[in-house]
This record gives sequence, C-alpha cells and structure tokens, in this order.
Amino acid sequence: MLLDDMVERGLPEETRMMRDVTRKFVNEHVIPFIRQNWQQEWSMTPEGRLPSRILEVADEIGIRTLGVPEEFGGTPIDPKTEVQTFAVISEEISRGDCGLSDKMVQIWKVSVLLRNLAPRHLQERWFPRIVKDPTFLLAHCLTEPRGASDRWLPYNVPEAAMNTKAVLKGDQWVINGRKQFISNGYDAKLYVVYANTNPKVGMLQGTSSFLVPRDTPGLTVQRCNETLGGRFMNNGEIVFEDMAVPKDHLLAEGDALSRAGVYFRPGKIIQGSKNLGVGVAAFEKTADYVQNYAQGGRILIKHQACAMRLADMATRICTVRGLLREAAAAVDAGSPDADVLCNMVKLHASEAVLEVCRHAMELHGGNGTMLDFGIEKLYRDASMFLHMDGTVDVTKFKIVKALFPDTAGRYAGPET
Repeated sequence: MLLDDMVERGLPEETRMMRDVTRKFVNEHVIPFIRQNWQQEWSMTPEGRLPSRILEVADEIGIRTLGVPEEFGGTPIDPKTEVQTFAVISEEISRGDCGLSDKMVQIWKVSVLLRNLAPRHLQERWFPRIVKDPTFLLAHCLTEPRGASDRWLPYNVPEAAMNTKAVLKGDQWVINGRKQFISNGYDAKLYVVYANTNPKVGMLQGTSSFLVPRDTPGLTVQRCNETLGGRFMNNGEIVFEDMAVPKDHLLAEGDALSRAGVYFRPGKIIQGSKNLGVGVAAFEKTADYVQNYAQGGRILIKHQACAMRLADMATRICTVRGLLREAAAAVDAGSPDADVLCNMVKLHASEAVLEVCRHAMELHGGNGTMLDFGIEKLYRDASMFLHMDGTVDVTKFKIVKALFPDTAGRYAGPET
C-alpha cells in the first residue's frame, strides 16, 4: 500500500530495523492491551492505568533509552539521523497509543538536553539510574498557570518572565512556584525545572534551568490533570515551596530557554510524528472497516462519498509525513530553516490529523462514537495536539515571524 511504501522510502537500514522491532512490540503488546482494556483509560487511579510490563518490554527492545549516551547504556543511534529515527519510532508507538508514546519520548528529549547541558557528575549519577529502571520517567517543567504558549511569542521583556523564581542562597538555589500541564509530571522521577533568576532582564536572559529529583523536599506533585486524550501519559501539576537544590544542579543560568533548543527542535518533530501515528491508526482501522462493512447493499468503499473521504485521509497523512521527513532532516543537519520547518510540522500535523480522525469517526457511523470501538479515542487523542508544544495560533505567529522578521507584528506588548 502507498502509505507503507512511503514509510520505507529513504530510511537507513538501522532505522528500518528499529521501526520493525517497534511495530512488532506495538502489534503484540500495545494494541491488544488497548483493545482489551479500553475502560482502563478512564481509571481515576493514574498509577494503575498502564501496566509496568509494557514499559519493561519497551526497555527490553531498546526503544525506551533512545537519547541516553551509549557509554551509560543507552541505545546507540547514528547522530546524523537521530531526530529522523525519533520520528519514525514515536510514530509507530503512537499508532498503538499516543499516551504511551508521550511517556517515552520525554525520556528521549530530556536525555538529549541533559547530555548537552548537565555537568559530568550529574550525567554519571542519573543516566545509569534511568537505564537500570524500566519505569524511570523524566519530565520537562516549563509551562505555568499564567504562562504557556504566549511565552513563545517574541516578547522578550521582564513582564513575560517565569512566575517560578529561583534565588541563590549560599550553596543552594531556593525555588518557589508552580508548573502546570507537565507531561509525565505526575509520575516522573527526575525533573528539569525552569525558573526566573533575574527579574530585571528579559525572559531570554533571565531564565535558568535546574535538575531536580522527585524526592527533593519542597517539591509536591499536586495532582494528575485528567485530560481529554492521551490519557495513558499522566500529565501533572507541580508545586515548589522553598525547595532547595544544590548549586551544582544548575543546568543553564540566564540563557536556559535559548540553550534548550536541543530539546525543543526534536520535540516539535516528535510532536508531529506522534500526531501522525494517531492518523495512521485511524486510517488503517477505517480502511479495514469500509472494505468489510456493508450499507445499502454494498460495502462502504463502493459508495462514492465514502471513497472520497478515504482518499482525503490518505492524502493528508502523506503530506504530514513528507513535511515531517523534510523538517527532521533539517534538524539533524543543523539547517538554518529547521526552526520554521519544525513549527510548520507541528501546525500542519495538528490540523490535518484531526481532520483524518473526524473522517474516521463519520465513516464508522454510530460505531465511531462508541467507547468500546476505539475510534472516538483516536479523535480525542488527535484533538490534544492542537494545544501541545504551543497552540496552533501561536505556532502560526512564529512561522510568520520567521518568514518576515522585519515586518511581522510582535503580537504581545506595546508596539515600539
């Protein structure tokens, strides 16, 4: 089939082999669990939603520790195609469940950040622990109740600074504040926390990042945010009250946001690929359904209205995959257009895959709205991507700003 051919085309042999192993894992472990335990998604006990065995199998086949340096036991990837590999593997996992994909990709992205920013003694302490424990999750704590996507607008003034504050007292940084909508925030064992350390300068000059273990006194996991979709990743809200971390747990002082590009750029690619995996799952289920379910005396695919929708779904998936491949290659190559391509992928995947899933629901008729049928879950999962890694509107602003830096508006704060 065309969609499968496009997946194969241009993939390095190593990436293709990893993709095949991941697909087997998803088909044999993830999809059967989701189908047989669809009610588990709605458990109000977050710890019990996803069995640890699934993470253990992911660890056994080597896809949990992508991004962890090989010297510490991580799965080696060719650095020339690392982000492209991330994209292929996260798409496959998301085809089974995007929440599970979200759980694991945070490990990859934060590991990339730590290997670039963390001092050697912290890498030696934490990377072996991440590798040893299949349930070890990582979280990136940036979003706050009063500052989320708007922080990504080009408005670099003190008023846009983090509300979470860190003050150096002796040989410790004391942090106070709150983080919200944090992927893996509810059950991570290690956090990267962003805080304002200089309220007199702009956000890009006054934001620092810190490595914080979960058991640090003063850190409280306030709650698990009960989301519409992606519910097998436990999104959390975290409070810091006079939380003291050692001075040497500082990752970046002042310029943490600009130095976190090694996290954000792969993150946009992975976001698009997770979204794509949801769309592929919706298309595969729908393609099977319309060729086997009869209405009006003939199978659905023979009705022109149904056939046109299926063609639209396939075309949207291919356009997302094509742009995703282009953007991922640009990130791996360090191309100057990588940032704008990453934002284009995030935007296009968010909107195109949601439309794919809407077609899937409608082609399934009443069955598409049934909880135990599995199609409405994909629609809910796809809707989450409109707001992840920045809203689609803020992403559009960033694209225009990149294309027309001299004339585009600032979108926040007074004009100068």
